[in-house]
Amino acid sequence: MTFDVAVVLVPFIFALLISMLYRFISKKYIGWLVTAVSLVLFIILTTYIPRISNGEIITFTHEWIPSLGINFTTYLDGLSLMFSLLITGVGSLVGLYSIFYLSKSEQLYHFYCYLLLFMGAMLGVVLSDNILVLYGFWEMTSVSSFLLIAFWHHRKASRAGARKSMLITVAGGISMLAGFLMLYEMSGTLSIREIIEKAGLIRESALFVPALVLVLLGAFTKSAQFPFYIWLPDAMEAPTPVSAYLHSATMVKAGIYLVARFTPVFGNEAAWFWLVTGVGLFTLFWGSFNAVKQVDLKAMLAFSTVSQLGLIMSLLGMGSVAIYLGHSSETVIYTQAAFAAIFHLINHSTFKGALFMMVGILDHELGTRDLRRLGGLMYFMPLTFTIALIGCLSMAGLPPFNGFLSKEMFFAATLHIQDLSILSLDHIGFLIPLVAWIASVFTFVYCLIIVGKTFFGKVKTHLLDKHPHEAPVGMLISPYILIILVVGIFFFPNLLGRYVLNPAMASIFPMFPSAEELAPTIHAWHGFFSPELWMTILAVVAGIFLYSLLKSWKAIYRILPYHLSLNALFNNGILWSESLSARFTRRYMTGNLTDYFVYIFVAFLLVVGGYFLYGDVFSWSPVNPESLDVFEAILMVIIMVSSIGILFAKSRITIVFLTSVLGYSVAFFFIVFRAPDLALTQLVVESVSTVLFLLCFRHLPEIKRGVQSKWKEARNLVISLAMGATVTMAGLAALHYEKFKTISEYYNDSYLLAGGKNIVNTILGDFRAFDTMLEVVVLFIAGLGVYTLIKLKAKGGGQNEN
Repeated sequence: MTFDVAVVLVPFIFALLISMLYRFISKKYIGWLVTAVSLVLFIILTTYIPRISNGEIITFTHEWIPSLGINFTTYLDGLSLMFSLLITGVGSLVGLYSIFYLSKSEQLYHFYCYLLLFMGAMLGVVLSDNILVLYGFWEMTSVSSFLLIAFWHHRKASRAGARKSMLITVAGGISMLAGFLMLYEMSGTLSIREIIEKAGLIRESALFVPALVLVLLGAFTKSAQFPFYIWLPDAMEAPTPVSAYLHSATMVKAGIYLVARFTPVFGNEAAWFWLVTGVGLFTLFWGSFNAVKQVDLKAMLAFSTVSQLGLIMSLLGMGSVAIYLGHSSETVIYTQAAFAAIFHLINHSTFKGALFMMVGILDHELGTRDLRRLGGLMYFMPLTFTIALIGCLSMAGLPPFNGFLSKEMFFAATLHIQDLSILSLDHIGFLIPLVAWIASVFTFVYCLIIVGKTFFGKVKTHLLDKHPHEAPVGMLISPYILIILVVGIFFFPNLLGRYVLNPAMASIFPMFPSAEELAPTIHAWHGFFSPELWMTILAVVAGIFLYSLLKSWKAIYRILPYHLSLNALFNNGILWSESLSARFTRRYMTGNLTDYFVYIFVAFLLVVGGYFLYGDVFSWSPVNPESLDVFEAILMVIIMVSSIGILFAKSRITIVFLTSVLGYSVAFFFIVFRAPDLALTQLVVESVSTVLFLLCFRHLPEIKRGVQSKWKEARNLVISLAMGATVTMAGLAALHYEKFKTISEYYNDSYLLAGGKNIVNTILGDFRAFDTMLEVVVLFIAGLGVYTLIKLKAKGGGQNEN
């Protein structure tokens, strides 16, 4: 087993160990253990950087379900290594931060177990080559993030936020699964590498565009693109370490990874460009626009995350133009958009992770994140102010911070795209840089709000729960490491480009011969007259102007009433569906056994009876009366008399006895037909059933037949007759059915296939062994339940003493 497999399994192993051995692990050390696991994985992953940067690809395959082509295959290339480094690197910093952030009174074992489960699931997503295995890990990220968001489950908002994120991301995951199945249908393989190799064949299929849309739905929901972004702000009810990890560096980047990974497959389609670029650009604008109106710092960072994810998504869409154009002189220009996407992805993880931790420090030390209660904190918390200032300036795209480099590349990409004469861009291409610039203006405004409203102005100590003071050193280590990276990447960007970004580019564009030619050299200065620099300068000027007049124009946010917002539509949709399902359930869950039999019999008649009517399968030959044995005739008469007698019985005891007569008669039929094993089984079952019925029914009152309407009586009569006729037809048709081989022919070879001479035992013990085992487990669980109830009753427990 190679390390790229172990890196997926190790978090799950330690999560299991924590859940089993938590009594023996002190709460003081549990956080350090998880941090050490993440850090060790990160360090070992860094040893793969030289090999991957030299073009090597490391794979490992373990056959899981080879008959279905489902294998656990890991695939470590430039793209997966970059994401793996983010997952483990930021994971170790978040683990360290959480040690000082979370109280020892919290359920820390649960928290770190969930955190490891999420880390393992994310690593599984980015390292899996099999699309069905990737889907399994994908949904595991949704489940583990649900547990992390709802960690403070005593809060109603936490539970609601976790439920919303689960519903939206899982729904997107299911649509993505449908797209994966379409890809399998088109390519005949579940391997992502092989699907990419067959991209030309896949594009000729009628399922290509539907698969494209379904895969993007999965990516958009996970990466909080418009209109699915509404789960991300509500997920901010999670503890701040969760927000810093899931919602800035990892989970929300899973959709980005999916788009980057499948760009070689779908990038040649115009729909891919328009959907990815268009949705990304609108999300960029909408997120930045809505961030300005927030008064909760975490909510503001949540909308800023939505905006930045839209920026990265739009860059990947613009980068796909290179595949659309093919190998030409213009290819390099558009591949640089994809390069800017992965570059900004790393930059965003650094400055946004630091900003989330900064907000967590304010919340932890002051007891609030409300901007209306904050102000003047620069003098009391200078170290925290430094984190906020550097993080916000990088997010705003100003030098000398890494966000400036990728933001300039973003502006350059939008300007190049508008000049493209294909994809109808010659008509509306100017909108792309315009929307990008407007969104950047709002980005600068909310960055000014975060720094200005929090750290400048008057101190409002009377509105704070605690006196302002600096955070402990332990909480400052992780965000300071991140802001050091923010500055360091600005001065040494090509070191990151050479060893991390360039190999990732080779993964996104495997159809081009050399990634070195596609990956640009990163420059901090392109000259004073570069258009992208002037876009930045104008965005800063416009942002300062809007910030100074914030109170004058902020009223525009009240134009759209809340009941028309996406959140209101989602919440009302959930309430409406719950109300509808409750009304529907009350209609069919009547508590009347007759109604339940009506549902069952009608469904049976529609399926089986409909098949008989339209399938032309009914055929039978009359049985010669002379071939009937006298015992068979007697048993037939007994069964018919007993069946008719049940209809007119007036007590439950009589019904039980007549039902038993039917069952024992069937057992005697088995004897006549020389099937002693079946006869013995039938006799045992009937005896046990009769005893149980008698034990239960003797305590019930006599049957009181209610007065039914004539319509219900007629309905029940018709259904009963139709049911009897259908079952009779099925039995007669089975006697001489020749269109398909009977299954008994397969079981007749039980001695050769399973080595058993008793066909019934062989079926139960070999052919249906799994089913039989589960039945035994169910009986075992039921037995434990009965035993527990008896013990509780014997001890006088199980009653409410109040």
